[in-house]
Order: sequence, then C-alpha cells, then structure tokens
Amino acid sequence: MSAADPKTAALIVAAGRGQRFTGSLPKQYADLAGRPVLRHSLETFAYHPRVQDLRVVIHPDDLPLYRAASKGLEVGKHVAGGDSRQDSVRRGLESLAEDAPDLILIHDAARPLLAPEVIDNVLDALEIHSGAIPALPVVDTLKRGHDGLITDTAARQDLWRAQTPQGFHVTDILRAHAAARTSGEALTDDAAVAEAAGLGVALVPGNRENIKVTTQEDLETAELWLAGRAADRETRVGQGFDVHRFGPGSAVILCGVKIPHSAGLKGHSDADVALHAITDALLGGLGAGDIGSHFPPSDPRWRNADSTIFLRHAVELVQRSGGQIRHVDLTLICEGPKIGAHRDAMRARLGELLGLPQTRVSVKATTTERLGFTGRGEGIAAQAIATLSLPRADA
Repeated sequence: MSAADPKTAALIVAAGRGQRFTGSLPKQYADLAGRPVLRHSLETFAYHPRVQDLRVVIHPDDLPLYRAASKGLEVGKHVAGGDSRQDSVRRGLESLAEDAPDLILIHDAARPLLAPEVIDNVLDALEIHSGAIPALPVVDTLKRGHDGLITDTAARQDLWRAQTPQGFHVTDILRAHAAARTSGEALTDDAAVAEAAGLGVALVPGNRENIKVTTQEDLETAELWLAGRAADRETRVGQGFDVHRFGPGSAVILCGVKIPHSAGLKGHSDADVALHAITDALLGGLGAGDIGSHFPPSDPRWRNADSTIFLRHAVELVQRSGGQIRHVDLTLICEGPKIGAHRDAMRARLGELLGLPQTRVSVKATTTERLGFTGRGEGIAAQAIATLSLPRADA
C-alpha cells in the first residue's frame, strides 16, 4: 500500500444468535466443508491485498468458538457485540478509532462464500461514492399475502437484493450510526443507516454464491457451491531462482528490507534477489514467462528500480486470472549477511506485498558449507516456491 492508497479495515459481524438456524451451534460456527462458517469469511478478508485491518464482533459467550475459528489467521482485536446488529456494528466501528482507517467493509459472518472480486467492486465504488453495497436485481415476481392468500403483486422494477460487505468512508458511517442511535430507529442494514443520514450509496455487482446462511437448508446449499468451486479450480506450484553478486556498498535489500552488510548487491534494479525469485515463482505458476520478459534489463526504466514493482505486477497477474496465492516458501543461500535477526521483518514485508498472513509466508536461510560462489562470499542465491489456487485451465 502506497502513502496515497486508502487504509481499509474489514469488520465482520458475528455476534448474532441465529434464531432460525436449528443447529447445536450458532450458525457462524457451524461446520461448512470441514471449517466453521466464520472461518471462510475471515480467510477471504485476511488474504485480500486491499484490506489492512480485520476485526470481528462476537458474542461474549462464543469466545472459545471464535478463537478456534480464527486460529492461525492475522486478525485484529475482537469486540463484544451489543443487543442488536446495529449496536454491534457501532461498537465495532468505535473500536477502530485509534487505528483510523479511511474505509470500512462491514460483512455478515454468515456469508461464507464471498468472492474477492466483490470486495474489489465495493472498494472501487468508494473512490467516488460515500457508500457502496453489492446487490443482485430481483428477478422473481413479488407477492404480498395475508392468511395464506395473495393480497397484491408488487412491482419488481428497480428492486435489488442487498448483500455484504457494505463499504463506507469511516467518518461518514460513524456519524450515521451515531445519528441512528440518537433517533432510536431500528434499521435492517448499514446501507439503511447511511441512507437515513443522507449518504449516497452505490449499487455494485454482487455474486449469486454470496448467500446468507440462515437455515440448515442454506448451509447445505453453501456446501454444494463449495463443491462446485473446488471442481473448477486447480492447485499449481511455481518455482523461482535468482543470483546476484556482491559489489560495493554497505547494505543489501532482501524482501524489501534493508540489511546492513559489508557489501551491496549488483544488479540492474535494486538487486533484491529474494523478490526476484518470488516474482519468478508466481509467474511460473501462472505459466506467464519470467521476470526478464516482463521487465527487460535492457530497458532503462528499470535501472535501480524498487523490486516491489516487479512483485506487485506478478501479484496483480494472479488476481486478474481469478487466482489466489496460498503460500510462498523462500530460501536464501549465502554466508552473509546473517538472516535470522531480520527474518520477522522480511516475513512481515512479504505478507504485506503478497496479501498473505505471515503463517503463509516462509523465509529460510542456509549456506553451502563454504562451497561454490556463495560459499566464497561472492554473492547471494535465492530460490522460491509459490503455491497458487487458480481456475482450471480446461474448466
């Protein structure tokens, strides 16, 4: 994220009791394809590169269930919910005050099949609107009824089915929720809260899979959707390797982190051998050539360039293909500098660049027992493996 990019937080509302759901657990913790419903929502936001902060509003009684559902994910603080959804959202928004994000995405925990592109649709609309929600046009004929008989047919023109996440500028939606609390008006979603405050809320394309689990039948439908998704996707593994020799200097750049050393690395760009290897691994998984074909060293534009440009390009290509980066494993081969003291900073920077939690980023270092060019201290080698989930090429 550059200094000009807005900081985005996601708030998942998971404090409800789900009165219409008949399972032994609250619906957000019910099992869906071997994982809690909430876990599916958490992962979508945790792995999305445009979301920097993630937190959850929970019922206090559900703390053990929440901890199990969020284990291993980088999730911010959890917040105790209120007596109503509206009150829970307000509490979640107020918890963000110290972190001061620019944009907020408010999502129902019981919508586990959210697609990353729906998040993008909402965030893109917030560049010009105060609020935005994903929605689908109503296609069924609507009837009003009483005592089991039709009393009227409602026009479906201009009617939309609202989904989440619903996105807003944080300061706007905070003011809107404060006003709704003062008025005492009960509203059914955050878009209604925004509308009551006079904010313009845009409609953007939703997704028919983005269903809300309300009943056991909905849970079964979600299982079927997930089974269909799995059949249409494949796992690919890409490998990258790069080498740079030492030259004059007092530091090297590895994974975008400046590390003091008795020499620098020579290269057309900033010679970040680690990012070059990871970039090639991503491109390899896509079958999209190598870093040199995208950024030729003969092109003066890339002289002394920040290698994060190359990696961001590869990440964007994965996203455009409908894919997800699931894991990256990096090995640095050198006698020096020593990597251990900088490993956490390197993993954190890679997680930021790749849109991954640190649990899905591995940074290791080894030597060649003083054999070969790395053993003689002439340079650094890096090899990387990237695991991608992509739409099947033959689907």
